[in-house]
Amino acid sequence: MRSRLFAVTGALVLLGLNGPTAHAAAEPASPAMPAVSAPPAGHYQLDKSHASVLFRVSHMGFSSYTTRFSRVDSELTFDPGNIAASSVVTTIEAASLEMDAAPAVCLDIARGPQLLDTARFPQIVFRSEKVRMTGARSMEISGTLALHGVTRPLVLTATYNGGYAGMPNMDPHARIGFSAHGAFNRSEFGMGYGVPAPGSTMGLGDLIEISIEAEFTGPALAGAGESH
Repeated sequence: MRSRLFAVTGALVLLGLNGPTAHAAAEPASPAMPAVSAPPAGHYQLDKSHASVLFRVSHMGFSSYTTRFSRVDSELTFDPGNIAASSVVTTIEAASLEMDAAPAVCLDIARGPQLLDTARFPQIVFRSEKVRMTGARSMEISGTLALHGVTRPLVLTATYNGGYAGMPNMDPHARIGFSAHGAFNRSEFGMGYGVPAPGSTMGLGDLIEISIEAEFTGPALAGAGESH
């Protein structure tokens, strides 16, 4: 009886050694990410697949309605060793305003003569004029916003999130990333439709808050292959 018990126990041990646990231990570890170097100075273009422009506006004081523009382009001159010398031009197609699940009449008003009037003013353009560093990677970007036929100053607070010169066989161009925020009153751009009366929130708020996330691609990595 005892010898039979030992035999069964031994079989179970052997099965355990050759089962899933042993197999998992034998699996190779995930390869480490390749080493990368700092991004170079140069001309950078927006990576539209890794970019978003959101804005928020009070809706009758009940919520901060949040939506986006879906067609945006941007060009950047950038030097990681002298970020303050950077310059950027960003162009938004005004008609690309998205309002998910909103009634068609709301979108017609937003794109129509009451507000954006996209037929007359098809583009929204921000041009930087000065970059003032407020920290190692934080900055204020002063420039002009051209919207609805009016051009006015706008300051964005931004953060340089880092970058690299590229990754062989994966991302063969330099890549950098930024986050930025700003705000303006739409009435100052001739879009006063629906602004609540003083002391009231019933309407569409005057203050527009902007939130931007953007990655840019730049010079090719020397000797890099094509991305997969």
